[in-house]
Amino acid sequence: MDKVPVSTMANGSELALYLHTFDGSGAGPTLGLRAGIHGDEAVGVEILWRFAERLKSLPFRGRILMLPVANPLALQNRSRHTPDDTDRRLTGQLNEAIDRHFLKRVDAVIDFHAGGYYPTVDYVYITNAEKLSRAFGSPLMYRPTLDRDGTGGWDNPRRGVMPNQPVPWVTAELGGGDVDQAPYVARGVAGIQNVMHALGMCDGRASARPRQTVVHEIRTLRPQNGGLLVTEAPGMGQPVRGGSVLGRLVSPHTFEEIERFECPLEQGVMILSHQTVDVVRPADYGYMIGDLADAEREEGE
Repeated sequence: MDKVPVSTMANGSELALYLHTFDGSGAGPTLGLRAGIHGDEAVGVEILWRFAERLKSLPFRGRILMLPVANPLALQNRSRHTPDDTDRRLTGQLNEAIDRHFLKRVDAVIDFHAGGYYPTVDYVYITNAEKLSRAFGSPLMYRPTLDRDGTGGWDNPRRGVMPNQPVPWVTAELGGGDVDQAPYVARGVAGIQNVMHALGMCDGRASARPRQTVVHEIRTLRPQNGGLLVTEAPGMGQPVRGGSVLGRLVSPHTFEEIERFECPLEQGVMILSHQTVDVVRPADYGYMIGDLADAEREEGE
């Protein structure tokens, strides 16, 4: 394990990143695994911890370079972004350290994200490494439709999760919320091993890939007010029809219904949702619905 110093805080504590290196038994590519870039996405950190345990008995070739916590201050604060970093310069220092000590040393990356402390999410991006993204093994996938500037619109969740890097990149949005994370952790560990198979780092067969649906558009619904969000949406990955009620925002003070969230797409699929009654703030994530009208569908292997 290597410690990468980044800065010294005013209280004297050191801000550092910790990199874990696992070498296989022969020559092969270096696969980078990253989590914790958002501090409210702890499930990705657990996936890497569990996978590190798996590596003790997993024969493989090449190298695994693991960065379990890409933003230690955000993790400590349980916040999405670096706390008190109004001009994002400290975040820039973290990014520079990650680029120099992690990204420049790998041949491919799996970057783990989640829904946060309250919403749950479940999909994988297709960006610059479709074979690897599909190999991960998630049933729902998202192929962003880029705007003229090549970045995607505001509702395009690709923003902020795939840096401008030439290496093959897999972004997994998996888990989160006030629910049992064990199934998502197990899928994350299996997904890493599946990608290793696709890279030729492991012998044998990867786990069977499920039928995969690829959407080109995701609609994100956010509350305009704060209150209690009471979900009525179907389960993750389930279809939902246009106009169906996904949830209601209730005032915790007057018990009145403040907002109602309806599916904005004629044929939708649930990609992000709240699984429990949660307190939300204005502009928090409410729901994400994939558009099935022009989705690509594939039979499983």
